[in-house]
Amino acid sequence: MPVEFLTDVQAAAYAAFDGAPSRTELERFFFLDDADREMVEGKRRSHNRLGFASQLTTVRYLGVFLDDPTDVPAEVVDYLAEQLGIKDSSVLKAYGERENTRPDHVRELRRVLEYTEFAEAEAELRVWVDARAWTTGEGPKALFDAAVGWLRERRVLLPGVTTLARLVASVREAANQRLWDTLYGLLSIGQRAVLDSLLTVPPGVRVSELDRLRRGPVRISGPQMKWALERAEEIADFGMGWLDVSGIPPRRLAELSRYGVDGKASLLRRHGDSRRLATLLATAVYLTSRAVDDALDLLEVLIATKLLARAERETAKQKMKTLPRVERASAKLATAFQVVFSTTSEHVDTDTGEIAPPEVETFEAMWERIEAVVPRHELAAAIAALFELTPPLDSDADEAWRSMLVTRFPTVRPFLKLLVQVVDFGASPEGLPVLKALKTLPDLMGRKKVGPDEIDTSLLVGSWRRLVLTAPHLEPGTVDWKAYVFCVLESFHRMLRRREVFAKNSSKWGDPRAKLLDGEAWEQVRPTVPASLNLPGEPGEHLAARAALLHGTYREVAGRVPANSQIVFDDDGRLHFAALEPEPEPASLLDLRKAVEAMMPRVDLPEVLLEVFSWTGADQAFTSITGGEARLKELHVTIAALLVAHSCNVGYTPVIGSAYALKYGTLSHVDQTYLRLATYRAANATLIEHQAMIPLAQAWGGGLVASVDGMRFVVPVPSVYARPNPRYFGRRGGATWLNMINDQAAGLGGKVVAGTPRDSLYVLDVLYDRDGGKRPEMIVTDTASYSDIVFGLLTLAGFAYAPQLADLPDQKMWRIDRTADYGAFTDAARGRVDLARIERQWEDILRIIGSIHTGAVRAYDVIRMLSRDGRPIPLGDAIAHYGRIAKSLHILRLADEPGYRRQIKAQANLQEGRHALARKIFHGRSGQLYQRYQDGMEDQIGALGLVLNAVVLFNTRYMDAAVNQLRADGFDVRDEDVARLSPFVRQHINMLGRYSFQLPDLPGGLRPLRDPDAVDGE
Repeated sequence: MPVEFLTDVQAAAYAAFDGAPSRTELERFFFLDDADREMVEGKRRSHNRLGFASQLTTVRYLGVFLDDPTDVPAEVVDYLAEQLGIKDSSVLKAYGERENTRPDHVRELRRVLEYTEFAEAEAELRVWVDARAWTTGEGPKALFDAAVGWLRERRVLLPGVTTLARLVASVREAANQRLWDTLYGLLSIGQRAVLDSLLTVPPGVRVSELDRLRRGPVRISGPQMKWALERAEEIADFGMGWLDVSGIPPRRLAELSRYGVDGKASLLRRHGDSRRLATLLATAVYLTSRAVDDALDLLEVLIATKLLARAERETAKQKMKTLPRVERASAKLATAFQVVFSTTSEHVDTDTGEIAPPEVETFEAMWERIEAVVPRHELAAAIAALFELTPPLDSDADEAWRSMLVTRFPTVRPFLKLLVQVVDFGASPEGLPVLKALKTLPDLMGRKKVGPDEIDTSLLVGSWRRLVLTAPHLEPGTVDWKAYVFCVLESFHRMLRRREVFAKNSSKWGDPRAKLLDGEAWEQVRPTVPASLNLPGEPGEHLAARAALLHGTYREVAGRVPANSQIVFDDDGRLHFAALEPEPEPASLLDLRKAVEAMMPRVDLPEVLLEVFSWTGADQAFTSITGGEARLKELHVTIAALLVAHSCNVGYTPVIGSAYALKYGTLSHVDQTYLRLATYRAANATLIEHQAMIPLAQAWGGGLVASVDGMRFVVPVPSVYARPNPRYFGRRGGATWLNMINDQAAGLGGKVVAGTPRDSLYVLDVLYDRDGGKRPEMIVTDTASYSDIVFGLLTLAGFAYAPQLADLPDQKMWRIDRTADYGAFTDAARGRVDLARIERQWEDILRIIGSIHTGAVRAYDVIRMLSRDGRPIPLGDAIAHYGRIAKSLHILRLADEPGYRRQIKAQANLQEGRHALARKIFHGRSGQLYQRYQDGMEDQIGALGLVLNAVVLFNTRYMDAAVNQLRADGFDVRDEDVARLSPFVRQHINMLGRYSFQLPDLPGGLRPLRDPDAVDGE
């Protein structure tokens, strides 16, 4: 029978061998060091030594002494026998023939290894489980596994599975109840009534108040912006954002709010008072800031796309329409003035040098000549046309579209007053004048006359000064307040994006400077964070060492230039690389690839997921958002079906079946209750861990090289979270999935962002927010992710940054010593790194990278904060100078090591292969993403990322088995060929139509491989 939340299989696997340990586990837990050998060698007879070694290593691996110490996998016995020099491992069967041998050895091991009974540690474990459950909100299975790990680390013998499972369940339930009671206790009677009213369905409508309020804006328009602000105001009026919830772990509050945002109102109503109202409070707190985020997201895209960009487009169209008139008028004027110059100027004979007088001597004669080619009335019309169609001489290039922008005032009229009322804006000193001007706009709107002393004329830059102060239709002493509104909005939009103006009641659009570690918070972590990043408190020696490394590398690489046929320098001293020739594919590789792919078993995509679940238990990561235990039969089948529906972008219809687990109602309930970004990530971590254990994956790499790149999705439905880009999305909007993959082909995580922003803004956030796996050491990106500031931040964070530099001749190389002779690189190294600039800013540099490293602030916000209109602030400039050292070292390595270039190219190709497989999986609806909200995008792409990793894991394990089989059969299998196999093969997996959810019996753990020599289809 299952032990509460554990299945029969999981309960049986507790404190027991579940198949043979991997090679990595054998080396970690079953290796006998000198102290182990000393204990073992003290035993007489080989079977006692082998049995004692078996008990010694088994308790280390499982956390218990087995009742039958001979009941261990043969691989373990053989590994131990080999270390002890025992040729016949079958002698283990004789261990324990003497009745007292086993208990005597157990007592000795407990004493020597200092193992304690569970009863002695139970109270301490309860405290630990309670703290973990309170702070993380993990599911019971995750807590159970963590408790097992805690006991093993402290050498506490594991109790019975029922005992530990019930302890975890009871402590977790108590922690949940304490969470609900704590939040419930913050509410007054009136506030409880207000929150409960959210679950009511008003007369005449079909949805509850909660359903209405949790739906954000979709369309990009002025009226929708007004509605978004009214929604934010209505939610803020509940007053829940003012309650002090700082005593609640942020993760738990977020988990509760996610349940409130995603769960059905009818389901929420069923819960008891404390749980129901705690959930509603967390939801209201979350929605208070989220509604402002939504409104400002909409405002940003509205100004950028519907106002600024549209005005520029319409102006360009208008110019194109008037271009023929301008051309004709200009031609007539040019013809007339050509006559003027030719008839009124002296002429010089170039052969004789003789000077001839002008052809005409009077004004009237000149006009006779002009009118012979251009009649006077046509000339007057041409001049009038040019005055009409072209800007004044003192105008600028922006005046035309800004004039067009002013005509769009009806778009902003509905929401301007609400904007400054609902959003609590703050500003830096640079943004303060713009914020002050923004707050005055409601008082100017609708008035017939506004004087120049009522506006901030210092904001009138460029053509705005003419449009606001001297427009032709203005009365003397007045200004065009509509033009002033757009002047302020343009500056406000720029300052908002730079966070010089920020929203205090927003999480996304808040002030990143306020989130940076400072004061006491910084002093607490200052000794540890720089140490963990291997950065000194004082920069002198560190910078000197970096300078010496750069200088020495220049000299070494320059010395090898004559023998380096891969690089050349042009006449300006700029560096060029020869094209990197693709590595040839020998016949042995082609034969191996063909044989391995032919051996892969044919399966449906759901079968892949079910089989991977059976290997890894990844389906256990899908816990209920309600915090309750799973009460559904065949839950793993439903989860597999939903993963197929979402990752293939086909919806429920192809996966619905007659079985209870595949009925529409079951699918809908599990989708809303179990599938969310947090559970996708938890399941993904399990898959990453198992991928790393497969020998074939280890042949591909050590998991320390990773790449980050974007995959684009068209979003054909109205959405604030999509952005236009004709190159990728045509006439539609779109979003980008920035995802990371390591050199073992495991996807480590990703992030969905609107449109196609520069990858460099998000690379660090993706790296720090990975789902699992080893922390990568080398990071590969494309050129779009490159910037000197990003180079600096990644280097400070301890990563080796290796972007592909497609436009290498345009990349400036940097030096520190102006006078140094670097041979062929002397002209290329034309930039100078200012170490003094870095040293002056070092303390703030440490605070910046420390804030990112600890998660206090997003790297995205920091990078935007470090630049102003494409130019770095002094702190950003210092970080950029630090990054230029690493950048120059990177370029030198690219020039000197063709193998380094190939490694980068291979990792980039690996990511391209993953994206190609992702396109094949995400085939429904033409591969377009039909999600209006960012949460929905992240959830669906999270499903795609998880299925990608499951397919790769499935392929890797079967390919590894195929390689082993081919070796056993005498096939020519070379290690260098194995390292070039791709896990992204897909011909053997059915991803279309209706699917099979039947998992066959796998007595050996795997399906039988196909015969590579069989005729296809047999």
